[in-house]
Amino acid sequence: MSVVSTVRVIVPGTTANLGPGFDCIGAALTVYNQFKVTRLESVNSGSVKLKIDVTGVEAKKVSRDESNLVYRAFVTLYERLGKTPPPVHLEIDLGVPLARGLGSSATAIVGGLIAANQLAGKPLSQQEVMELAIAIEGHPDNVVPALLGGCRLTGRGLVMKPQRPQEPEAQQQDWVVCDVAWSSDLVPVVAIPDFELSTQEARQVLPDSYSRADAVLNVASLGLLLRGLESGKGDWLRVGLQDRIHQPYRQKLIPGYDAVEAAALDAGAYGMVISGAGPTLLALVSESQAPAVQEAMAVAWTDAGIQAQVRSLSLDCQGTKIALELSS
Repeated sequence: MSVVSTVRVIVPGTTANLGPGFDCIGAALTVYNQFKVTRLESVNSGSVKLKIDVTGVEAKKVSRDESNLVYRAFVTLYERLGKTPPPVHLEIDLGVPLARGLGSSATAIVGGLIAANQLAGKPLSQQEVMELAIAIEGHPDNVVPALLGGCRLTGRGLVMKPQRPQEPEAQQQDWVVCDVAWSSDLVPVVAIPDFELSTQEARQVLPDSYSRADAVLNVASLGLLLRGLESGKGDWLRVGLQDRIHQPYRQKLIPGYDAVEAAALDAGAYGMVISGAGPTLLALVSESQAPAVQEAMAVAWTDAGIQAQVRSLSLDCQGTKIALELSS
């Protein structure tokens, strides 16, 4: 009987929030991390239960022990199954910059969970893997599009589950995912600076409460954002990318933010937002204006004394891709 010996998982990076969609909306982009997990045969592995090799951008920053996030996610799935994880060789090829707001941690979580589920014989459904990924990450905005691809809006719903006739119905929260249409003329331009910003630091600057006016603005913005993404209509996107929940507080953590935003808008972008927790900045722009916006953002950050990589990407619609190798 053949069993899975090696799993290769390719996971797209993501951009989250898109302005007003704080912690609930995200999109998969055409930038990738790859994870290859090979089961080590006990007869050959001896006492070794984990071997990690890392290549690609910023490979030296990735841990090679059990604290590695990919491996921690791998172990978490086996713990969910009540099983002991097998010894494995984990090979990581990085294409998504670390701590830049492009979902690097989400790729690690999804990659580790998918690899574990495949090696374990696929005991969990895609929905169950997704829910486990959200539990590890703490919010769905990055892990859901990393797993499923496309642009996704995720929220929690209340599902009524009847108990015995004499007892009241119980409520259980489930995650509900909605795909968000994305105009073919809409290009995400990302400006990735050469400094990091941790999600924890970016969350610490956020207030504990907001005014009614701020809440109303964000509700209106999110509605216009969804219609703008679908239609590519600039007027809707210009308003729809506005936010009062996180961006006004995080901008001060990103040197040169105002200059880069002004340059992007002057070059024809519909708007610019912080990608995830930052410091990467994301401009949404028509295909025809993408080269000009890309150049303008790069020049603005260079003038501010910051080196940045600016790229025009596309929406990844496939999500996580899996390749298997079998042994008899």
